[in-house]
Formats: sequence, structure tokens, C-alpha cells
Amino acid sequence: MNLKLIKKIFFILLLTFYITNITAQSSHVLGYNQPAEYFEESLVLGNGKMGATVFGGVNSDKIYLNDITLWSGEPVNSNMNSEAYKNLPAIREALQNENYKLAEELNKKVQGKNSEKYAPLGTIEITNSNKGKAVNYHRELDISNAISKVTYEIDGVKFKREYFVSAPDQIMIIKLTSSQKGALNFDINLSSLLKSNVEVNNNVLSLNGRAPINEHAGYNVLLKYLEIKERGTRFTTLMRIKNTDGTITSSNSALGVKDATEAVIYVSIATSFNGFDKNPATEGVNDKTIASEKLKKAFAKPFDKLKSSHIADYQKFYNRVTLNLGKTTAPDLPTDERLLRYADGKEDKNLEILYFNFGRYLLISASRTLGVPANLQGLWNPHLNPPWSSNYTMNINLEENYWLAENTNLSEMHLPLLSFIKNLSVTGKVTAQTFYGVDKGWAAGHNSDIWAMTNPVGQFGKEDPMWACWPMAGAWLSTHIWEHYTFTQDQNYLKNEGYPLMKGAAEFCMEWLMQDKNGNLITAPSTSPENQYKLADGFVGATMYGGTADLAMIRECFDKTIKAAKILNVDADFVKNLEADLANLHPYQIGKKGNLQEWYFDWEDKDPKHRHQSQLFGLFPGNHITPLKTPDLAEASKKTLEIKGDETTGWSKGWRINLWARLWDGNRAYKMYRELLRYVDPDGKKTEKPRRGGGTYPNLFDAHPPFQIDGNFGGAAAVAEMLVQSDENEIRLLPALPDAWENGSVKGICARGGFEIEMEWGNKVLTKISVSSKNGGKTTLISGDKKQDITLKKGQKIGIDW
Repeated sequence: MNLKLIKKIFFILLLTFYITNITAQSSHVLGYNQPAEYFEESLVLGNGKMGATVFGGVNSDKIYLNDITLWSGEPVNSNMNSEAYKNLPAIREALQNENYKLAEELNKKVQGKNSEKYAPLGTIEITNSNKGKAVNYHRELDISNAISKVTYEIDGVKFKREYFVSAPDQIMIIKLTSSQKGALNFDINLSSLLKSNVEVNNNVLSLNGRAPINEHAGYNVLLKYLEIKERGTRFTTLMRIKNTDGTITSSNSALGVKDATEAVIYVSIATSFNGFDKNPATEGVNDKTIASEKLKKAFAKPFDKLKSSHIADYQKFYNRVTLNLGKTTAPDLPTDERLLRYADGKEDKNLEILYFNFGRYLLISASRTLGVPANLQGLWNPHLNPPWSSNYTMNINLEENYWLAENTNLSEMHLPLLSFIKNLSVTGKVTAQTFYGVDKGWAAGHNSDIWAMTNPVGQFGKEDPMWACWPMAGAWLSTHIWEHYTFTQDQNYLKNEGYPLMKGAAEFCMEWLMQDKNGNLITAPSTSPENQYKLADGFVGATMYGGTADLAMIRECFDKTIKAAKILNVDADFVKNLEADLANLHPYQIGKKGNLQEWYFDWEDKDPKHRHQSQLFGLFPGNHITPLKTPDLAEASKKTLEIKGDETTGWSKGWRINLWARLWDGNRAYKMYRELLRYVDPDGKKTEKPRRGGGTYPNLFDAHPPFQIDGNFGGAAAVAEMLVQSDENEIRLLPALPDAWENGSVKGICARGGFEIEMEWGNKVLTKISVSSKNGGKTTLISGDKKQDITLKKGQKIGIDW
């Protein structure tokens, strides 16, 4: 072989390696050439309980800390408005008389307290003594191993920081190194926006404090709590430094390192939260002891062992799914520049993959604490008074957080929500009785918090019924239980945990329903989440009867509960009653504009382009509206989306992408996916902010605006929905594939029935597929005009010629 040929082969191999490496990096790494100035530019880490927000500054590095169990308040008094249900007859009479203004006012009497707030724990500040101009700065988050890094040079000395939050060791690690011996000099301070104190003992920096109670005016506090002097959830943060050289310095309120080459900072946090029904002050766990034990165990381990354990634990979830969308010509720019370039209409398939991967990263990082699901901001909140209390908003947002859990192979991350539903069912039994006069089952409203609050909110009549008065969260959430079963085929879970909760939600709905003048079953009073109608006389209101969204959620709840009961072979008489009620629900109505009506009557919307599209619940996340089974309703759903348009908030875009995917319109879904990734500048100076919001901040956080994490999760779920759709009997492959993704492959996407999919496609045609089964079963594969029935045994994987 001659030298020219050897050089040519070497060059090709080198180029291939370079392109492969760049491609892998650009779909798994968020990178920047400057520190974060705003929260929406920062990089976030988490282990499902402890969260860290890293700014990566040079002279001063700021890191926000969160613990997902640190909330204001204490266990809720579900019986706070025991006479509320007595107002229902008057509301129903007003509705029957078409006196909607009176019904609206009366509906305010069926309200309770507002939710508590998710609290910020504290801030670490690392102040460097090395002054000078930093060059070659780079900041990144590698979501393939959940590690963030910062590198830069000052006067020829290279500095590096490495950050991760470990689930196996329940610790945050920050490693600092310098290329020159003894060049590391820094101090560490801890602070909190909450009531707290800082001290140093035996070279351990500690921050101890307490979350506020924030009782709302007019709220009946449980008597046993009033006698407690120090109320609220306690929290502890402990920090310790391990150095290889140099010296550790300390003062009354700070730690530091002088003349070191390498240092590792260990951060441990804990709260006294001990469950939704335990008072954190008197029945809480010992946060100081827990934080101390975590720190002691982790400190005894070397950095490399902590890091390898962290990566192994994280990657067992993250590596389950691999997505490729074909060749890209996009340059590998910093992430903020990629977003700006993409907003100009340029191609960047790896940015689209990165957003999908980032959604899965966020769920792994935010949802690993049983009974405490990811909230409106996931795990990362810097605000003392966060937007919408950073609570659990259950008329869409909490549920959207978990749309990607099952289909993107993160079923374990669904468990915090499923266990939270069990908590809601406890307080929800009292809510059903005292607010709605229903003795069977359980109900939940618009908002909740870590205490599993289920009452309708509104601060006892002070808020608008359009968002405050809504009892359908139980019906919606119960469908998540079915989703978990149908993806996992875990019949033990369904029998012992899931079905009793589904049955309770269905029982409430059965009792809540009443007959209209035609003999059909409706809800009354009813509202459609956060939307308002406009009558011919100009009246604008929210209270009505027979709302389409209510009935869609009840349809889905009844249908799935019936299926669950039949699988378990239980409650035959209950099933018959459910089937009868399901058949007698007021049917969907198509309006004069060809749209799916949101209201019982064909009324106008106050805002025709409203961000909520709750009347389309049956299309997605439900599945009783489909282009094949109900073509008229699917067409009306399409018309509804066309009227609403594509300009909306971030989470709403995430929902609409899924809706377009269910209508098998891949190009429209892709158009909205691109708009979801539209750059939103934190300070509004670089780009004009969208009129109705909706986009992505520089750190890939969803912009409602402000930041809400549900759009990240909804957008990631939609990518999977465009590639694979399924029910209990069939799996549709590439049902909404856009032209832009004409070539690609995916591995690890899950389908209902307990199946896992690996496939490749070219020129928008499926070319290769393999299917594996968790527990064995039958299904029908469909792609284009082709169908194939398959039967697999438990654990079996087969390749199929297509």
C-alpha cells in the first residue's frame, strides 16, 4: 500500500471520527462561551430530590440549591369549607334558568384555600481570589452523563470545574482543578432567602432554616398545629472540602481553600418532610442527622468512585433511547447561537434531537422521589414567590410533565406521580363530600401541592371560577394509572395500587353526573379550564353545564376503569353501571364553524385563540377520538386547532404538537415543534418577545413565559408520538413523520402492550424494525398501507422484514 493511499485512508478515518464526535456532542451537549447571567441561561442538575442550578461565573460562581420536598405550609385541613356543597342546588337552579351571571357568582362559594409554594433552599457562592481576564471560556452540560463543566484560562493557568448531583450517594459534587500547582484560591459562602442561619464547625459549613407556613387569610388551621411554636418544614445544607494540597481556611460563616491544585466540594441537603399527612415540625424526620450521614458516607469515597457510580446509575435510564434524524449540515455552534440560527429557519436536526434528549434528562433529574412529582418548574426554583407558586397545576400542566414517562422508556420516573395520586385520593375523599356533596370516590381540583391539597381553590370566593372551580383532576389523573399499566403490563400494580384509585375517581364522576333535559348525563356546574364563553348579550363567563372537557375526561376515565376491572375480573355490577353511564353521556357536538364545541351550546369564545384546548382531550392525551374510528370528530378537532392557530404559550405548543401528531399531520406537528424551539431572550434585548409567549430560553428551558417545565416534557413526548402511536391492540409506526425527517432511526421507544421498538426508515418509508416484549402478547404493526400481526413471548425480540 503506497503512502498516498495510507494518508488518504487516514484522512477519511479522521474526518469520519470528527463528524461522528461533533454529531454526538451536538445532540447530547448544551454548550456556551460565556457564564450565565440569568436563571434562564443557567445549567441544571438533579437526582430527583436535590436540584442545583449552575451559573458558571469566573470570579464568582453562583449555584442555586433546591430540595423537591421543601414547600411552605403543612398538612391540609380538607374539611376547611364543610358547608360548600350546600350551594350546589342554587347554582344548578340558576343554570337551569339560564341565569349564568348568578351561577358565576354562586360558584365562588364552592371554593377553598389556594395551594402552598415550592420554596428555594439556598445559594452557594464560590468566590475566586484569582483575578484577571479569563480567556477560552467554555461552559457545558453533557446530558449523556449528567455532568456540567466550566473551563477557562487566566494568565496562562487553566482552571476547570466539574459538577454533578448523584442519586446513588445523594450528594452534590463540585471538583475544582488548576493546571498550575497551588493556583486554586477560593472562598465558599451559603445563604438562603428563607429564615435561616449559617455557621462553621470542624470545617463543615452548615445552613439551617425553615420554610414559611404562609397560611392564607380565612383558612381554618387545624387546632393541633396552632399550639406548635416552630411550624413548617426544616432544612439543612452541609458542605465540606477535600483537598489534595494547600490548606482549608474557615471563618464563622465561610469555608475556603488556599494554594491548592485540586479540591472537591461535597454538598449534602435534607428536609424534615415525612409525608403529605405528617406535620414536618412535630412528626418530621431529622434533617440534620440525615444530611450529616449522607455527607459522612460520601466524603469517605474518592471522587472517581462517586462519579462512576453517578454515571452508571443515570445512564441505565438515559441510554435506553437513541434517536437519529439523518444527516445535518448545521455547524456545531454554542447552544444559544444554535437557537438563534434555528429561529431563522435554518436546519439543525441535532438541535431537534437535543431538545428531545433534554426532556428525558430533565425527567430523570426531577422525578425520583415517591409522592413528590415534578412541579411547574420541575425541581429548579430560585424564587421566594415563584410564578403560580411553582405548584401542581392539574388541569394540564402536571399531567403534561409525565406524557413522556412511558413512551420514552422512563416508566420508573412515572412512579412519583402515581404515588402522589394515592395521596390525593385520601384528601380527595373529604373534598368530594364537603365541596361536592358526593359520598363515593375522591375528587381533586385545579391546584395541589406537596400536602396533596384537593379542594377547589380561589381563596374562599375571591378568585375567578374559570380557573378556580374545576373538579376533574381525579378523572384526568386516573388515566395515568392505566397508561402505566398498559405500557408495563404490571398486573400486580394494577390490582394492588392502580385500580382502586381508578375506581374511586370513576365513582365520584358517576355521582357528580346528572341528567340534562334530553336525558343525557352532564356535569353541573361545569367550567372549561381557564377559558370563558361570550354570550349574545355580551356576558362573559365560565360557569355552565355539560362542558365538553369534563365529559371527555369522564369518558376516558370510565373507559379505562372498565378495561381495568375486566382484566382483573372484578366488580361486574359496577362495570355494568359504568358502561350504562358511558353510553348515556351527552355526545360531542360540532359547531357552526366545523369545530368541536367547547361548550354545551354553540357559544363564542371570549378568546378564540385561547391557550387551553381541553375539549380536544379525547384526541390527546385520550384516545377515543381518532382519524379512523371517529373521522367527523377528528376533522372537527382539526378545525378547532386551525381556528386557535399555532401562536400560543410554551406548554400549549407542546400539547398542540401532540394533537397534530394524533391527526397524522407530521408537517404541521413539525412546524409547531420548530416554533416551540423559537429563541426567547431572558432580558428581551436580542429578540422581540412573542405576542402570546411560547418558545425556548438559551438553556433550553421552556418559556411559557416565564419558565415552566411542562413545555419541555410535552415537546419531547410529541417527538415520540410522531414516530410511534399505539393502543392495546395495534402499533402505528411513523404515523406523523414530517418531510424534514425523511431518514432516521430510533431505538427504545415504548408502545402500549408492553412492547419496545427499534426501527430505521429512509425516504419516509420504514426499512427495518425489531420488536421486543416485556411480558409477551399480541399486537398488529401498521405502517402506511402494510399491516402485520405478531405474537411474542415474554422477553422475546424479533426482527421483521417490512
